[in-house]
Amino acid sequence: MANPDKSKPRVGFFVTCVVDAMRPNIGFASLKVLEQAGCEVEVPRAQTCCGQAAFNSGDDASTREIAKQVITAFEPYDYVVVPSGSCASMIRSHYGELFAGDAEWEARQRAVSEKTWEVLSFLSDIMNYRPEGVYYDGVATYHDSCSGLRDLGVYEQPRAMLSAVEGLRLTPLTGNDECCGFGGTFCVKYPDISNAIVTDKAEKIAATGADTLLGGDMGCLMNMAGKLSRQGSEVKAYHTIEVLAGMAEGPAICKGEEMG
Repeated sequence: MANPDKSKPRVGFFVTCVVDAMRPNIGFASLKVLEQAGCEVEVPRAQTCCGQAAFNSGDDASTREIAKQVITAFEPYDYVVVPSGSCASMIRSHYGELFAGDAEWEARQRAVSEKTWEVLSFLSDIMNYRPEGVYYDGVATYHDSCSGLRDLGVYEQPRAMLSAVEGLRLTPLTGNDECCGFGGTFCVKYPDISNAIVTDKAEKIAATGADTLLGGDMGCLMNMAGKLSRQGSEVKAYHTIEVLAGMAEGPAICKGEEMG
């Protein structure tokens, strides 16, 4: 049942496959900041993939079954919070395409989709969160991931919170709103095009002179950090929530052993 104390919302945290497998530190950082913001946070053990890969490949039947698992696992919560614009967008914006004509599941899907938020927009727009006493010594540039920016309107929220981080300076990135070339299964289906896009992105990141790359989606960050690393760049990549949590002191994405 939902938490009756609305001043302390009950949040179901959707970890995402990539964070779970490749960068658990993003999950731990999200939990830390959500609790600092005043949320009661739980991580349902029954959660699975959001189904985006199957959906993008045209397998609606498999996606529907995955979506049912997600909906069932997260129905009890006041909010569903996700550290990824693409996965949040899948649940919030695309689940509705799966259950047309199924009155029961359409209603259940709508209830879960409408309370699903990307973590940075949730912290800023719902919880009015600003970090206090957080320090990061660096010059950072920011990449806006496609789904978060275009579908969910995530732009000002991370920048507003990062402006309160002591020692951090933000410098603009030319083409900050252009795709990095990851696109989930896109980079597998069209590797040459994907590589050309991320090569251009890496050049623009290097041109900023920043020592740190920030963003809100691990898939994009992993793609860009991987290209920068292969080029021998010293630029460090972190998910924004890691900086807000004061948990960006360890190895950056694609820079040595991942934190877990």
